[in-house]
Amino acid sequence: MTAVMFAATALSLMAVPASAGTARDTVAEALSARLFPLLDALGRNPSAMNALQARPEVAAMLRGRYDRRVACGNDLGCAAQAMVWTDDEAQVVAAAVVDGGADDGPAAQARREIAGINVIVRTYGIGQVPGYPQIDGAGALDPQEIRTRLQAAAWLSQTARAGSAQALDPSVEFALALLDGSDRTDAVGFEPLLGGLNAPAMKRAKSLDWKHWRYSAMIVTGVGPEVSDMALSPFGKYHLRLAAQRFAAGDVPFIIVTGGRAHPRATRFAEAQEMRAALIARYGIPAEAIVIEPYARHTTTNLRNATRLLMAMGAPLDKDTIIVCNPGQSAAIESAQFVQRNLTELGYEPGNVGARISPTELEFRPSALSARIDPRDPLDP
Repeated sequence: MTAVMFAATALSLMAVPASAGTARDTVAEALSARLFPLLDALGRNPSAMNALQARPEVAAMLRGRYDRRVACGNDLGCAAQAMVWTDDEAQVVAAAVVDGGADDGPAAQARREIAGINVIVRTYGIGQVPGYPQIDGAGALDPQEIRTRLQAAAWLSQTARAGSAQALDPSVEFALALLDGSDRTDAVGFEPLLGGLNAPAMKRAKSLDWKHWRYSAMIVTGVGPEVSDMALSPFGKYHLRLAAQRFAAGDVPFIIVTGGRAHPRATRFAEAQEMRAALIARYGIPAEAIVIEPYARHTTTNLRNATRLLMAMGAPLDKDTIIVCNPGQSAAIESAQFVQRNLTELGYEPGNVGARISPTELEFRPSALSARIDPRDPLDP
């Protein structure tokens, strides 16, 4: 690395607030708003940011983080590790924020967002093996590529961006840059989600008489392929046949197909988008009856994200949905292990599994807890 690069690296370890007239980066902006809504709001509110930084305990904590970064000198690996927040540091911010957050308050939301920064930095910056290594993380990389991504993230964390929370700490921008550098911006690939392919169904939902239907929706879970350039897995095609058959019974107004760009790693196909196309082309299901949820990467987030869409559609949460999938996945959703998996990965259950209708059908009552934003899995907004 040249002397100029060394100097730039050292500078990148320092927190530099954005200034008036700084350029917007629409991708980083969208990722920030989606994954870190509370911190993002701070970045766009200079007075609130200044008030937070002026608190003595916050200023002392931020100075300690600054000193830790500077002590790394030109060591990029050390710099990445220095971006990780300790529990005590996270608690200082959580105790100081007063606005924003989910139903459990701004402190809980701040802790979740800082935990999300840590997950991204550890996974994409330090090389920690993710919980689902087959689909998550950056994959196997050449050491030079790893160094390039770290260097770029360090530089970007220093380079001002309009609306960024850099004024608080550069770790937010560092995490966003690591995701962007790994081309893992899936979390904002279909915005606005209530428009685009979902616009016909959303328009219909506005005037729907929900009392007319036994179920508010059918949730068709993802089961992605493991073969490169395969749009739908064989199991996925089975799910679609099941969904079309169930829809023909006439007791559900919408089919929510859920699954993102997960299987195999770095696939160009969003499973929900492909399922929607097949339901229309192969089974003649009208577009206004199909809602895509193209972000979920796991069965837990299939149900969480589908619940969020139901809330956005105005569906009553005291009404059951029906989950349709293959017998193995259906049995797993019904199991005690799945309950624990939700609690471990999401921190709550996205709803309650009810009666079994058939080996491939389960009733499911969605929960408003699904509205909580938790970026610890940075690709499941």
